Amino acid sequence: QVQLVESGGGLVQAGGSLRLSCASASGRTLSNYAVGWFRQAPGKEREFVAAVSRSGSETYHAGSVQGRFAISRDNDKNTVYLQMNSLASEDTAIYYCAARSSEIYAVYILKPSYAFWGQGTQVTVSS
Repeated sequence: QVQLVESGGGLVQAGGSLRLSCASASGRTLSNYAVGWFRQAPGKEREFVAAVSRSGSETYHAGSVQGRFAISRDNDKNTVYLQMNSLASEDTAIYYCAARSSEIYAVYILKPSYAFWGQGTQVTVSS
């Protein structure tokens, strides 16, 4: 079982940038897992944002963030990142990372695909 910890959230003005990090807090090697980022705004369902394969070579981004957000991973540092640029008020949400055991090149975009979840980090974009 892997325990995930997100960091890097905060308050930013519209048009600004943030980089979120997702790390393993349980000592488990994160490179053994495919990882995804999801977000949940107040009163809305949790939605998919981006996913990365174990290798890091395969990624997938939701249409709403394509071209603005980029998921990546550094397996030497046991960390997955979400670089968020050109932030807008509609990006305000709690951002969660999630992980699952996987073969090396697969990415997953559905919530039920993921077995492990972090506690989330708040991102607030002021207009």
